[in-house]
Order: sequence, then C-alpha cells, then structure tokens
Amino acid sequence: MDITFQDLSGTFSVGDIAIALALSFLLSAGIGWVYRATHRNVSYSQSYVQTLIILGMLISLIMLVVGSNIARAFALVGALSVVRFRNAIKETRDVGFIFLVMGVGMACGTRFYTLAIVAAVAISLIILVMYRFNWFALNVQRQVVKVQVPAGGNRTADIQDVLVRYTTEFELVSLESIRAGALTELMYTVRLKKGTEPGDLIAALSEQSSGQRVTVLTGYDQTDL
Repeated sequence: MDITFQDLSGTFSVGDIAIALALSFLLSAGIGWVYRATHRNVSYSQSYVQTLIILGMLISLIMLVVGSNIARAFALVGALSVVRFRNAIKETRDVGFIFLVMGVGMACGTRFYTLAIVAAVAISLIILVMYRFNWFALNVQRQVVKVQVPAGGNRTADIQDVLVRYTTEFELVSLESIRAGALTELMYTVRLKKGTEPGDLIAALSEQSSGQRVTVLTGYDQTDL
C-alpha cells in the first residue's frame, strides 16, 4: 500500500522520508569520517563530528518540511533566527565541513539524491587529496629569540650583528625594560640560516648578553640557557 502525505508543500511518501533521512545520515557520516581522517591538530572533537551528522539529517528534514512553500520557508527562517550558538569554531576548515553537510542535507531533502551522492563523494575525495599531498602548505619555520642584556651601551647593535651572521632575516618585535631598569629584554622573530642550529645562535648571543638569559623558541620546543 502506498502511503503518501499531501500538504501545502507537495506530496512525498514514507519511502521519500526514509530515503532522504537514511541517505543524509550515510553521507554525513562519511563526511565525518573524512573530517576525522584529515584532522591534524589537537582540537579534534567527537561531539563536533556527531553534530555534523545530526545537522545533515536535520537540514534534510527541514527541506522536506519546507518543500516549495515560500511562506513556510520564511517562517522557518524567523523561527530559527532566535537560536544563538555560543561555541566558537576552532578552525576555519570546520566551517567548510558544516556547509558541506548542510548542502548534502539540502540535496537529500529536496530529493536530488544523485546530486547529493556525487557532491559528497567528489568533495570528500578532494579533501583527502589535499590532505594526502599537503597542498598549499607554507613551510616557513620562524623562531622567537629573547635576549636579556644589561641596560645602557650599544647592546642592540651587537645583538643584531650576531643575528645577521646566523639568520636569513630578523625583526625586532619588542624592547622592554625589566628588573627595575637593570636589564633590557629584546624580542625578535628570526629565520635561521640553513644548517644553523638553535644552540649555535644561543652560544653566540650569550657572548653579547654578559651572562644574562637567552631564549630561542622554535615551534613548541624551547632551547634555553
């Protein structure tokens, strides 16, 4: 027996509902797997991935409800506008995955099943390829150098002479008086020359700092004297 629902938005059957929700679930789950497989940082959230799947199915449901009824679409926009989300998106790419599952959910809800499948598979493959070959990566390693020197004298020029020998470029970020004016702390961002180790730079700077503290920060590692 064919069970159909007739309302102002059009006609759809129980089969249409089942297919739309099931397909949006499967495609959103696949997108969630791609997100997990290509995530690089420590900010991974299981809750976020589960939300992606739920969001895809909800969008599919909303599109079934709205159908081609413009008045109902505006009513839904007004109802959803009162919802406020306070969780900050940790990474820019997370926004892309949200829009991806929304697009897939919309295609499923409007019964463009082929479009939903092709779009989800194609975009997921592109994401996997970009992850596999590390597209658009900018491999520029910069270090932060902090040097404390006694106040007075031409210490800045001496420090910069050392940086010229050991780095390809450097920039003075801050100059601060510390310990009641007894010391001056200089902070630079630098790029070490090829073959130069942070320890070499520290040793050279220590000769100019009169035994004061010298720190080189490389990424998450810290070399200190």
